[in-house]
Amino acid sequence: MGDKPCIFCASDLMAVCQNDVAIATLDNYPVTDYHTLIIPRRHVSSFFELTKNEQQGCLDLLLLARTQLLLDDPSITGFNVGINDGIDAGQTIMHCHIHLIPRRKNDVKTPSGGIRHVIPEKGDYTKSL
Repeated sequence: MGDKPCIFCASDLMAVCQNDVAIATLDNYPVTDYHTLIIPRRHVSSFFELTKNEQQGCLDLLLLARTQLLLDDPSITGFNVGINDGIDAGQTIMHCHIHLIPRRKNDVKTPSGGIRHVIPEKGDYTKSL
């Protein structure tokens, strides 16, 4: 944000896998072990600014990274996938990136609601069922 150079563009990222349009790298501030980021090579802030080819390349890499993580770590039993798109959605690095967050059985007390917990009081919808 501001006048700082983009941290993704300004550094040599260590790729766990890559293709022509994107790179997958481990997150520097992981939520769980092997938290991975899929980062398009072209600097755009929003997933919705990517071309269809770039979006597809990112999704292809997301699948490849998932497959590799499952082979590398048999304790992984699920994933959260997310994009913070815009400042009001929590985006702090204004270069599009997709979070691939491995989950494991019992890593939290109640995983129900998953990504809905980005707004904590809205996460447990089961109370209204």
